[in-house]
This record gives sequence, C-alpha cells and structure tokens, in this order.
Amino acid sequence: MDAQSRGQADEIDPADQWVLNPQTGNYELRLDHSTGQPPSSRPRGAGRRGAPEQGTRRTPAARDGSAAPGDAARTGSGTSRGGAARGSGGTRADAPRSGAARTASEGRAAGPLADVPGQRSRRAGKGPAADTAPAAAGRRKRKAKKSGKKKALVWTGGAVALVLVAGSVGAYAYYQHLNSNIEKIDVGNAGSGGFKKDQAVNILLIGTDKRTGSGNEGYGDAGSVGHADTTLLFHVSKDRTNATVLSIPRDLITDIPDCETKTAEGTKVVPGTSQTRFNTSLGQDGRDPGCTMRTVKELTGLTVDHFMMADFNAVKTLSTAVGGVKVCVAKDVDDPKSHLKLTKGEHIIQGEQALAFVRTRHAFGNESDLSRIETQQQFLSSMIRQMKSGDTLTNPQKLFGLAEAATKALTVDTGIGSIQKLSDLAKELAKVDPKNITFTTLPVDDNPAEIVKATVVVNEARAKPLFAMMQSDTSLTEVKKKEQAAKSKQEELLKGPKAAPEDVRVDVYNGGGPQGSAQETLAWLQNQEGVPKSTNKGNAPGADLSKTTLEYAPNQADQARALADMMGLPAAALKPGTRDAEGLEAMTLTLGADFKGAGVPITGPAKAPEGVQKVEADKQVCAK
Repeated sequence: MDAQSRGQADEIDPADQWVLNPQTGNYELRLDHSTGQPPSSRPRGAGRRGAPEQGTRRTPAARDGSAAPGDAARTGSGTSRGGAARGSGGTRADAPRSGAARTASEGRAAGPLADVPGQRSRRAGKGPAADTAPAAAGRRKRKAKKSGKKKALVWTGGAVALVLVAGSVGAYAYYQHLNSNIEKIDVGNAGSGGFKKDQAVNILLIGTDKRTGSGNEGYGDAGSVGHADTTLLFHVSKDRTNATVLSIPRDLITDIPDCETKTAEGTKVVPGTSQTRFNTSLGQDGRDPGCTMRTVKELTGLTVDHFMMADFNAVKTLSTAVGGVKVCVAKDVDDPKSHLKLTKGEHIIQGEQALAFVRTRHAFGNESDLSRIETQQQFLSSMIRQMKSGDTLTNPQKLFGLAEAATKALTVDTGIGSIQKLSDLAKELAKVDPKNITFTTLPVDDNPAEIVKATVVVNEARAKPLFAMMQSDTSLTEVKKKEQAAKSKQEELLKGPKAAPEDVRVDVYNGGGPQGSAQETLAWLQNQEGVPKSTNKGNAPGADLSKTTLEYAPNQADQARALADMMGLPAAALKPGTRDAEGLEAMTLTLGADFKGAGVPITGPAKAPEGVQKVEADKQVCAK
C-alpha cells in the first residue's frame, strides 16, 4: 500500500513488500522495488554519504532488457522481482559485484536461496568500504537498529491483527450459524418483558411429548402436537445465591386462563378452561407456550420471564453432547414399555437410553407420574453437575457440541431468541452453585372427585408456603446467611419453650387482610396445625392495619412462640403486654394488609413445609 502512495505500484502486490531475509530468517519491509537483491554485508553509508555504490543501480538503458552493471543476466525459467535470474535447478545466480559487495557475497551465492526481493535494512559488512566515514556509519548503525525494532513491531502487529480478523470472521460465521439454529415463538405479553440482572429470574422449562419432527417419531400417539408433559419452573434468587426448581405434575387439575396467541393469520384468543388437566395448557386448541406461562403465573403467583421448550430429541442430543449423564438405580431395571434396561448401580447414559430413563413410569416408586418426576429431577441434577464440571468446561469439543445441540434442540421465546441473549441469561443462571439448587414438586393430593385416581389437586396448605418461599427468594437449602442475620432478632424473642398446639388460645381478627381471611386462618389453625382453641372474631372494629400483630400476656409467651413459629410472624409483629392473662383469656391475632393467606408466613417461611419433596442438585441419589 505504501508503494502505491509513492507512485511505484505498477504490477506490485502490496503483500510482496514483506519479504524474507534468508540470512536472518526474519521478514522485513521493502518499499523500494527498483533495486535488486543487495548483499547482506553492504557497507553502511555506501551510495549515500560515503563512496558511491557500485554495481547496484540500474541505468535507464537497462530498462529495455539489457543488463546494467550489477544486474543479473535474465536467463532460466523466470526472473525474480529483485532482478536476479532463477536457474533451472532452483539456485540463484547473482550477478558479478565489485568491491566489498562481491567479497561479502562469496560462499552463499551458490547455495539454494529463496527468490525474494531486496530488503531495505542491511547489515554492516567487512572490507575497505566499511571503513569509509566511520562516524556516519556508527550513527547509522544505531539508527538502523532502532528501525529494525520498529519494523519487527509492525510485522508482529500486522500478524496479530490478521489472526484476530480471521478468528473474528470465523467466530462471527459460527455465531450466525448458531443463531440460525434457534427456533423462536412470539408469546406476546405472556412473560415479564425480559429478565433483569438485578432481579429474580423465572424460567419455565417445558418438555413436550409431541410426536412430530425429526427424532420424535416411533413413541406412539403418532402425529400428536404434544402437551406440557414435563414442566419445571426454575426460580433464581435476586442475589443469585440459590435457586428452586418446581415441578408441576401434568395431571394436575387447575384453571387455564384465556390465552392470546399469534398465528399465521394473526392474533387470536384461545378461551380458558376451568378444572382441566394442566398439560392441556400447551398444544391443545392451538395453545402455545405463552398459555403455559400464564397458567403457571395463575397457579404460583410468580411471573414467568421466559420459556425454553424441549422435545424427545432434545433429551437424546443434549445428553450425548455432554458426554453422557451419570445416574444411579437401586435395583435392576427392565421396563418393556420405555425399553429401559439397567443393572443395579451407577451408569452413564445418553441418547435413547437417557430418553427411556426420563420417560419410564413403571421402573421406580409407585409407578405414577409423581415418581417419574423425581426420576427426572435426579437426571437433571446430574446433567447440571456434568455441564458445570471441569470435564465439560475445559473441553472445547464438548462445549461446541453442547452449543450446537442446545441451539438445535430448544425452542425459546423471542425475548431470548439469540445467542447473545441466551448467553446473557446463561451467565446469570451459572452464578448459582449447584449445592444451592433444589428441585421440588408442587404439593398435591389425589383428586377427591375421582373414584379411580388419575388426576391430582393442589394441597393449598403446603403449596402456599412453598410459593411464598419462592416469592421471597428463600432457599429450600437454607444457605442465605443474610436471611439468618435478619431473623436473629426474631429468634431471640422466640427463644424458650413453646406450648403444644392444643394449648394455644387465640382470637383471630381481620384488620386489613382480604375478605374471609379470619375464617380461612381459623380453618387452617384447627385442621392443619392442631389448634382447636382458636376463634374467628370477624373484622377488627375500626381497624385498617398494614401489618399483622399478635398481642399476648407475659404468661402466654410460650403460646406466642408456638403461634409465631406456625405463621412465620416477624419480631415486629409480637406485642407483649404488661399484665398476665387470667383464666381462659386468649391472645389476640389481628391480620393486616401483609397477610397473604392461611399458612403463608408473613415474612417468608423459615423452613419448608412438612412433607415437601426435595432433590438437591449437588447430590447423587439412586432411583428406587
């Protein structure tokens, strides 16, 4: 490019300005294409301030093809850019030189050399001419050394830039390739509008049992558009210290709200359905994943930010991409329906075998969908451990394979429908240590309306505290130190003996909670907590409290501790009196606007409700 600016660009490739010095093995920049290949021992100053250089400058007459003094005879198979001829044997025949130039070139002209143009930097040689103008030569020696460093830096910088550009072009092409793999669905306003780095994140993971598409055929129910066969709500706390993954049974009887869906013909609203199976929130009647997101919000009170949907083929490809998933079974397994065959102990499974493991309903537990959910949680926990292991994170082949498989296997909403957005989300989820990720299942009971039990209903008494824990970012593994510090004051007040539930006496007032709160609390206390000596006193006269309070006498402290423990009351709610209670006098519980429902702790539960199933992601559990 520099040659062009100097008016010397005729028939010159700018790339040829960088040439190899056969003496040093280094590339150097040559801008003067009118000179021939000089000897490396050319005296400094020759042709400039010292004696005129002989045998190196071409005369005008030489341009018509005749050889000027110092030019090589143009013979052989071709002519070099530097003016030297190349012999048929590949050796270079240098033209006769005079003086120091010829002396310095002896002993190397006959050897095989690369056919390269001349270089601008020249090494000081020996001989009479080298002694000419020693001071000037010394100065030029120092200057030449500095110039050489600059050229080396230019060459190195150019090489690095070339590598970076080539790498970025390849990375960009691969980035675009991965982007093109992603299948997206526009769910409109079903989600939150996008996750935020300083807020809790809720991702809905949907496993569909559709039988259409590559890799999904041959599992029965041919051509089915699929249902929400496996659904997990992945809740990550605001501070990224913990996560709770809530499995929602497919056979849960619930209400599905009206769903706005986008089709090729435009936007339409799919009417909601009451008291129907949860799994029909996807696929049926044209419902898209946005309908499942809306249904989960109605059920849990948590707004879903985004969804990720996978089919049968996804399980096979993702399990293979990570190099297999370690599972453990407590007994030999041979399930002819899912085709799962495993011997007792640990196994690494992938592909069809992995799909059989997560689909089996007859190999473990009571052969119900709830038992299958536990098996799936164990599988996903192990996959998380595998994905975060050094074996995967330090293996480029596995990482590229995982990226390829994931982008092809998953369908997502448009809010995370690019590699950049998925990467941003993954960085947030990756902040959670697996030891603080807990899988659990929505508490349910058999449907009392059925003689033959095929569906389930929500157990409100246990589900509401669980939802409250997720809403308040309380970990099921109790890992948040700052929450423990916040509870210290309450724990101080609650230290000491607690009365038995049957000895607790309390009058319940509604002083600002939703209508019916006092009766709801009474039923919960008597039926779930075993507090028969509780009474509904209705609305508190003239009260409109923002906070729930519990007033008690000093000699009722043990009863107050017991009730506060049941309800998750904060220390600020406890109001001890100054005189002891007499006879059968009861404590006074006044529900305020902070009351969320019977069994839902005011400040978030201190511990998970009794009977809530859990699988911790950092522990290997054998399926039974």
